Amino acid sequence: QVELQESGGGSVQAGGSLKLSCASSGSTAGFCLAWFRQTPGKEREFVARMERFGRTTYADSVEGRFTVSADMHTLYLQMDSLASEDSAMYYCAADNRFCSMNSADFRYWGQGTQVTVSS
Repeated sequence: QVELQESGGGSVQAGGSLKLSCASSGSTAGFCLAWFRQTPGKEREFVARMERFGRTTYADSVEGRFTVSADMHTLYLQMDSLASEDSAMYYCAADNRFCSMNSADFRYWGQGTQVTVSS
């Protein structure tokens, strides 16, 4: 069983930066780790993922601005050049079966952390 807990969200002005963290209670070695985001009334949207051997993939909308990284028990999302359209609840997710960009394929989720970008 893996439990995930996000932190680091908050309010920032457009052009600013935030770094999100996602701490895991158990080992996520060999897991696919990902960040998704969601705004009210919309489906959960893929943001970035780190595959089991460290390869990273980003949504086109965040490529070049966001960076995903990880250490032993924590997944990070460095977000730079933030824009109002980045405002959302951000979730981390993990799974050891698949490594897709589809939220339905992830079994383990955190509770989310809110990011609000004001213009």
